[in-house]
Amino acid sequence: MEKHIKLIKELCELNAPSGFEEDAREYLKKEMKDLGNISFDFLGSIICEKKGTENGPKIMLPGHMDEIGFLVKHITKEGFIKFITLGGWWDQVLLGKKVIIKTKKGDITGVIGSTPPHVLEAKDRDVVVKIKSMFIDIGAESKEEAEDTFGVALGDPIVPCSEFIQMANPNYYMAKALDNRLGTALMVDILKEFQNQNHPNILYGVGTVQEEVGLRGAQTAANHIKPDINFTLDVGIAGDTPGLESHNMNADLGKGPIILLADASLIPHRKLKNFVLETAKEMDIPVQLSTMVGGGTDAGSIHLAEAGVPSVSFGIPTRYIHSHNSIFNIKDYEYLKKLLIALIKKIDNKKLQELKEF
Repeated sequence: MEKHIKLIKELCELNAPSGFEEDAREYLKKEMKDLGNISFDFLGSIICEKKGTENGPKIMLPGHMDEIGFLVKHITKEGFIKFITLGGWWDQVLLGKKVIIKTKKGDITGVIGSTPPHVLEAKDRDVVVKIKSMFIDIGAESKEEAEDTFGVALGDPIVPCSEFIQMANPNYYMAKALDNRLGTALMVDILKEFQNQNHPNILYGVGTVQEEVGLRGAQTAANHIKPDINFTLDVGIAGDTPGLESHNMNADLGKGPIILLADASLIPHRKLKNFVLETAKEMDIPVQLSTMVGGGTDAGSIHLAEAGVPSVSFGIPTRYIHSHNSIFNIKDYEYLKKLLIALIKKIDNKKLQELKEF
C-alpha cells in the first residue's frame, strides 16, 4: 500500500468526533514528531512548525481532524440510547446504520433505529423520520445494563462504524470521516515532503479541532500562530452524481482539486487566489472552481485573525460527505499535493509583500 493511502486509511479508521479529537491528535503527534516543533492551542489543536527560512513568511496549512458524530443525550429505561448530533447530519442517511459508542469501558456497537414502517399509518410512511424520533439499539435489556454493564454514560461520543475500502476502480476509495481526514493526511504529507528540502518560509501544519461545530480550533490556532498566508485543506462537494445537473456543481472526481470562489464564511483573497490559479496553469495541474453557499471551512475563522490573513480554501472533491460512507479519487489528492508544493516553494518575503499590496 502506498504511503499516502496508508496514512489516509489509518486516519479515517480513528474515531474522533468534534470535541473528542484525542485519538487523531495522538496519531498526528507520532506522525509529526520528527517533522518540526510540536505545540498545542488550549482547545487541543496540534501545531507542527517546520522552519525553512528563519524570518520567512508563516504559511498555515490547517486540516481539521474532527469528524461529524453524535453524543449520548438520554438512556431510556429499556436501555435504548437517545442522541444529539455533533456537526451537520441529514436525517435521511441515518436509519439502519451502525455506530460505535465510546464508553469508559470500551467501544460499544449499536444500530440506529426507529418505529418500523410496517406499523405506521399510511400517512406517516412517506414522512422523513427525524433524528429526535431515532434511537440507538446496543442490545441492552435495561437502563441499568446499558449504564452499569456496558458503561454507557450521558455525554459519551458516538461515531459511524464503516470500513476504509478500495473500490473496483483502483483510484476510488470509500470511507467514513474523509471530511476531513483527507485534508489532515495531506497536511502531514506536505510536511514530510519538505522534511529534507529548503523552502523560503515557515510551515505550520495544523490539525484543528471542532471545525464541524463552528470552526473553533481554527480561530484559536490562528491566534496562536499569527500566520501570513493560509491554505485551508478540506474536502469539497462533488457534483458528478445524478440529480445535481441543475445545481451548477462544477466539481467531478478525478478532475482536480476544488478552489472555492466563495462559501458562507470566506471570499478568498483575490491576489492569493490568482497566484494559485497562475501556478496551477504553469504546472499543468487541473483545478476546479466552485462555490458553497451552505457551508464553510476553517478559512472562515483564520482569515479574520489579527489584522487579516490572506486565505484560499482547497477541497478534494468527495461524494456523500456527512454520511457513513463517502467516496473520493486519489488523483485529486495527488494533484493538490503537487500544487501546494509548487506554491510553497514560491512564497518568500518578496512574494508575500506583492500579495499584501493594495
